[in-house]
Order: sequence, then structure tokens, then C-alpha cells
Amino acid sequence: MTTIRPAGPAAGPRDVVGTGQAACHHGEILQGVFLDERRRACHALVTLPMNGPGAHAAFLRRPDDGPDAVSVTPPGRAKARAAALLAVRECAALREEEPCGGALRLSGDIPVGLGMGSSTSDVIATVRAVADSYRLRLAPGTIARLAVRAEGACDPLMLGPGPLLFAQRQGRVLEALGTALPPAVVVGCALGGGAPVDTLSLPARTGDDRELARYERLRRMLRTAVADADPALLGRVSTASARLGQRTLHHPEFETLTAIADRTGATGVQIAHSGNVAGLLFDPRTPGLDRRMRRCARALHSDGMTPTVTFTTDPAPTSRSEDPFHGRPHLRGRRPTGPDTPRRRPRLPAL
Repeated sequence: MTTIRPAGPAAGPRDVVGTGQAACHHGEILQGVFLDERRRACHALVTLPMNGPGAHAAFLRRPDDGPDAVSVTPPGRAKARAAALLAVRECAALREEEPCGGALRLSGDIPVGLGMGSSTSDVIATVRAVADSYRLRLAPGTIARLAVRAEGACDPLMLGPGPLLFAQRQGRVLEALGTALPPAVVVGCALGGGAPVDTLSLPARTGDDRELARYERLRRMLRTAVADADPALLGRVSTASARLGQRTLHHPEFETLTAIADRTGATGVQIAHSGNVAGLLFDPRTPGLDRRMRRCARALHSDGMTPTVTFTTDPAPTSRSEDPFHGRPHLRGRRPTGPDTPRRRPRLPAL
């Protein structure tokens, strides 16, 4: 948090700026309807985090402006603006001050509409920037609560890379599954030509007894996969979840994608349940992994699903291949991750 004198609108002597960042994800490993601690049906998901692009926010807090005087650049980021208004009120109350206005500036390189959590990343970065302008660090649970209020549902990006079964419409964790997903190398691609998906138009899952039983079984399988660090079981869970998601998403490439996975020895596929991003999961210990990934890339390309990025489920790799198909991603190093971790831009399609 620093006092600033921006090149734009003149800043007063009390104007201060805070900054915040947030990561993205690569869709979901599992998403559906599950039972919460009271045995009630609850929509929830397990995201596939990635060390990829991110959202950045700077909030110029202006104590002399009214609480509704918040502008956003670029325009049209209504969810981020709502998050800024909520965060100002939250932080002002903690500081026992009157809420005020300000100017929010967003930047980043997360493609919109692919199911990579772009709106949640904007919202989390915004809340962190507002809190930073108040010299506060809000708890992840508080950020989740504000994010749900701002956008109706959110991904658990504020809670770190560990696998969580997260109720996205309530902003709460149903189950912490472990410290990390099983080891896997993910070869990403975009379905539907990379066209954005209107997530609000998708029909909601019913949550009947039969559907609940299916998703609870996948929940148990994923719990075992995490406990045993089993990439094969992880692939089975993600493929089954993606297949169930086909009832609402109807990706025409789905059967082709699973056929490529079978031919190249992938453990399974994963597809964003609210977008077009997809991936093939490989066990990093598989013999001839580099060769299999090159075959996978060629097959995806020939079938119109251009490969975009490769990464690992390791929550803190030292590096990953910038061109994913000319060498195996590094899996052994450790690098701390968090909202301020430098990130390299992945090779995503021009949208």
C-alpha cells in the first residue's frame, strides 16, 4: 500500500492505492451435486489449479468520495465493481471508518468464457486490492463470502492450490481432500473453437437421488485418488465427471477427445463444466511420456482442437515447458505460490 500520484485523474493528499492478484484454473476435475454435512444436496466442484495466467487489480481509494463513486477500467466489469463496493464496506467497518469511493483498474491475461475462472480471479484480485489499500489482509473465508455476493458463485481460488470440494454458490468448503492432487501432466486444448460459453444460460443439475449417488461415488473415488496419489484413478474420476457434464454441455468433440486419450495412453480427460477449456491427463511416470504427448498434440491438432498449454498438478513446479510438446515438464522442483507469485503466460488460443 502506497500513496500515489497517478498520471490520470488528480489524486488528493489522502488518496492511496492497494494492489491484489489472483490465479486462475483449468476447469474442473469434478463438478456436480453432493451431500453436505447435514445430508442436504449441494452444488460443489473440485477445480484443477494451474500456474498460468492471472488477474491483477489496483484500487485507488479516495476517502473524500462517496461510497458508490467507484469507477472500473476497463469498463463492463460489473462483478469486479460489485466486489469493490462490498470490500470497501467490509474493510471500512474493520477500520471503523466511513466507506468511500475510488478507482479500480484491472489487468491480466485470462481468456474470458473458457471456464478458467476469469470473473472469480477479477473479483478476488479486486477484494485483495481494496483490502491492501486499507492495510488489511482479509481471511480467505471472508474473500469467498464477498466473491459469492458479488457474482452469485465463485471458484475456490482464494483458498490455495489444495484440492477442495467447494460449494461454489455458498462460498464454503464441503471437504478438504488432501494437500495436493495426484501427480499428472495436463495437455490442454480448447473445444468449440475457443468460443466463450454463457454459463448463466446452462441448466442446473437436478440433484435427484440417482444423480447424488453417482457424484458421491466419484467423491469417494477422488478422495482415494488423492490419498494414494493415484493419477490413474484421478483420470477415471475426471473423465466420468466430464461425461456426466455432457448432459448439459453437449460438446461435439467429446468422444473424439476421449478416443485420443485412449490411443495415447492418457489416464483420462477433464473439461470445464462452465466453459470450453479441456485437458488430457497423463501419468508422469508413464514410459515414453514425451512421445505420447507429441502424438496427443498431433491428434488434437488434426481434429481441430489445437493444443494450448501443458502444466502439471504439482502445486509449485519450478518451471514448465513453454512449448509443451518438446520436452517433459519438470516435476521435482518447488516454488512457493500465492497471489504475488510471478507467472508465465501460457500458450492459449487467440480469442
